Amino acid sequence: MQSALKPIREITGIRPEQLNDDILGSTEPVILRGLIASWPIVKAAQNSQHEADEYLRRFYHDATLTVMHGEPEIEGRFFYNEDFSGFNYASSRVRLDMILDALREESSKAKPRSIYVGSSAIDNYLPGFRAENNLAAIDGLNPLVNIWIGNRTRIPAHFDLPDNVACIGAGRRCFTLFPPDQLSNLYIGPLDLTPAGQAVSLVDFAQPDFDKFPKFAHALEHAQVAELEAGDALFIPSMWWHHVEALDSFNILINYWWRQSPSYMDTPYNTLMHALLTMRDLPPQQRVAWQELFRHYVFESNGDEVQHIPPSARGMLAPFNDDSARMLRANLLNKMKR
Repeated sequence: MQSALKPIREITGIRPEQLNDDILGSTEPVILRGLIASWPIVKAAQNSQHEADEYLRRFYHDATLTVMHGEPEIEGRFFYNEDFSGFNYASSRVRLDMILDALREESSKAKPRSIYVGSSAIDNYLPGFRAENNLAAIDGLNPLVNIWIGNRTRIPAHFDLPDNVACIGAGRRCFTLFPPDQLSNLYIGPLDLTPAGQAVSLVDFAQPDFDKFPKFAHALEHAQVAELEAGDALFIPSMWWHHVEALDSFNILINYWWRQSPSYMDTPYNTLMHALLTMRDLPPQQRVAWQELFRHYVFESNGDEVQHIPPSARGMLAPFNDDSARMLRANLLNKMKR
């Protein structure tokens, strides 16, 4: 499947200090080949899994992490169980050194258990790691920096609200990406019961069932693929769907998430949930009317819609600041309690 997909724009030999607005503000993914090649974790991983493992242990101090683990039968695909009443894996809190021990043990097996540590705050669990391995050019964006560790895993297609630079510290990863407008072709599962917080595609990318998911063929016409190795990175724009496959017996990813919006802005996902509660089941003509209100005040807002109102009377229609956003949030919370 992957060989037929559209390749992603690629920049080779880029250095961290060369990250600029053209890259970090791109509306499409960008491969940053060799971006973190100088990081010590990358050099350790290029020597051996054992050396990368030992390098991580230097920074670990007793804390437990959430690890997802599944039997060999799931073949690395962390997903739902058969009746969608739960998941095909278990989660537990485990010390990192024990997780690394388990990864070593499983690496020699023909059919290993699947082990996956997802989205763990690197400064909390590996203090000092970023002093030697960091994208300082992004620090000014106040990013969340997380680490992901595991063996051969397949994470279903999902999107993240923040922009993202995903850095391959060890192993190889294949990303299959889709623009946001492919939502209806990806057959997204439940919004509230999710494997890791984000809604995911129900399509098995390794064995897509086109009889069950016929529109997925249309999604593939718009897909882009990035195959990365240790030292490479990938810029993923906000809201792009991405399926992530870790290809080796030991893989590390460090990602930088940041938002291009003021800190007072809440996640629009909460708005979606509230809209499901308050608008989805309205009569059709009322939904159309509300669609027009959202178009006018939100999606096509340019300031013209309030020019006839005196500035002192514009209230929530005026540009927000920290204080006005706080007042509106408090007002909304009071209304939600009724």
